[in-house]
Amino acid sequence: MTEEQRSVESAGTKTGGTKTGGTSRRSALKAAVAGAGAITALGASASVAHADGSRRGAPTFVLVHGSGSNSYYWQPLLRELGLRGHRAIAVDLPGHGLGAYLPESYQFPQDLDRLRTEPSPIARVTLGDFAAHVIGVVRRARRTGPVVLVGGSLGGATLNAVANQVPDLLAHLVYASAFCPTEHPSVLRLMTTPEAATSSMFRLPAVQTPPELGISRVNWRSGDPAFFALVKESIAADRPDAEVRALMNILEPDESAAVGASEDARGLPTGWGRVPRTFLRYTQDRTIPLPLQDLMIREADATTPHNPFRVRSLPAPHAGPRDPALLADELELVARLPR
Repeated sequence: MTEEQRSVESAGTKTGGTKTGGTSRRSALKAAVAGAGAITALGASASVAHADGSRRGAPTFVLVHGSGSNSYYWQPLLRELGLRGHRAIAVDLPGHGLGAYLPESYQFPQDLDRLRTEPSPIARVTLGDFAAHVIGVVRRARRTGPVVLVGGSLGGATLNAVANQVPDLLAHLVYASAFCPTEHPSVLRLMTTPEAATSSMFRLPAVQTPPELGISRVNWRSGDPAFFALVKESIAADRPDAEVRALMNILEPDESAAVGASEDARGLPTGWGRVPRTFLRYTQDRTIPLPLQDLMIREADATTPHNPFRVRSLPAPHAGPRDPALLADELELVARLPR
């Protein structure tokens, strides 16, 4: 990859960019995987899909959330893209959004003992289910023009799975500080690398559920000040406390443990490797540390050296830029790339 391909643009200004380098360990890793996907759900209000039928042939942006998340995360970006005249839709993956299961013990007043053992139907949901749902959306969107598939955090695993199956339906993949396994088979395995060692998610406590429940659970409604401080540090250290509390209240407690921990989420050269791709490096991300982001970029480029990542950098924490215009700018750049 050339230096020009590695050029970055932060906050709309061109600059030169460089890359930087009581529970069991497995439980901690699962908690980190669940939290890393869930915190990318952060947004401001309910999501909507914007469409402009008169712009047939223009790209449609299909946005995929991470674990413990929903389409609400993308609402500020959807609004910005819509006001600019773009087509965009944010999906709710199976078991999320209005289809989410919120345990009775999670409601107020909380029953913390029961919260550790209450089953969740999301345990039966697989990465294949996620991919099938998104493929259905992509097929419909593709009827009006090219599709740019965008994912955040654990949503990157879904991007890989979709691109492996329907590469010809996708014009571009955009990983917004998202997991992109290629040499490592799963997100959990990526979280065992030295590059992930500084992730703040290892210190964020998850609800200790029995392994047979098959879920990762986080009590986002905890009133523990120490928990709040860790969440803020992990996801949005640049934002005021009131905003972080509001963001936490759209998160969902449960995610299927298999999606991040055991299912093979590798992008394959024969499918995923054929689709042009961009990685948006969030330089202030404490959940997916910059060394881990750069490891995924290097490994992906080694897997398909003929189709390397186009890399961009934004000075943002894991929740993404506070100003959605910065993300919209990046997607507009993608939309202008040759196809």
